[in-house]
Amino acid sequence: MPTHAHVARRVRPAGCLNGDRQPAASLQVGTPIAAKLQCFCGSRFPIPDSRPALPPYNGAMTTLFISDLHLDPARPAITELFLEFLRTQVPGSDALYILGDLFEAWIGDDTPSTAADAVAVALHAVADSGVPVFFMAGNRDFLVGETYAQRAGFRILPDPTVIDLYGHTTLLMHGDLLCTDDTAYQAFRAQTRDPVFQAQFLAQPLAARVAFAQQARAASQARHAELKQGDQSRFETVTDVSPAEVEATFVRYGLDRLIHGHTHRPAIHTLQAGGNTCTRIVLGDWYEQGSVLRVDADGVSLEQLAL
Repeated sequence: MPTHAHVARRVRPAGCLNGDRQPAASLQVGTPIAAKLQCFCGSRFPIPDSRPALPPYNGAMTTLFISDLHLDPARPAITELFLEFLRTQVPGSDALYILGDLFEAWIGDDTPSTAADAVAVALHAVADSGVPVFFMAGNRDFLVGETYAQRAGFRILPDPTVIDLYGHTTLLMHGDLLCTDDTAYQAFRAQTRDPVFQAQFLAQPLAARVAFAQQARAASQARHAELKQGDQSRFETVTDVSPAEVEATFVRYGLDRLIHGHTHRPAIHTLQAGGNTCTRIVLGDWYEQGSVLRVDADGVSLEQLAL
């Protein structure tokens, strides 16, 4: 099982976990800091000549988790809120985890986008200040690759990943794998996460990728509209996690805390799984406001960030 160096100071090896799915990656202490898509383009965000200097890492014991920002030129205020968050609230933290759907769409690292460039500069400035940044792909940006990761200064994590967070073993996921009642999406996910499919898709000209992504997005929107017009309870069930899959995940990985996004239903849930009391923390989206989970040795806090 691959391991990844995690520089937040209270993270230790989680060990190999067995199950009927691919094992989660684990993070351990390392060396210090050394789809349904459409083109994410825009010119509102100028790229500075160099990365801004942020306050240095001060050893604070707080780790931040965010997901589902869906950054899009159609909503520039959210991108500006995120950039402000990176400048003012992330410096001094132990680490920043982005658990998927940072972008509304991503069809390849070669896609021109001044907005994505500005985000990369800001994220790299965070990493330069001594705060490690980790990214886990979501259902909108699973084609983010190592080229963009290097530009943005973050490490890409597999889904799922296990970390030991201040002495508490924690499973991280984007969350879409838990939505097993949406069988059509799970089939789409299996196809689009296949390395052969991705290589063939990324080899196409940009215009062809844009066209395919727009068609896939339109089909998804039409399907959701059809579900909403039918049984509302069925729509809620299909678009949320499966309770049975959540319980099975806790049992499979032998832990009692899970952090994920995807469903846009921020909450802290307590449940029983395998005879243990478990906690499932759901991150919020960034459509109408920001949302951040702060974790330290004393507990967790799920907060909103006003526009």
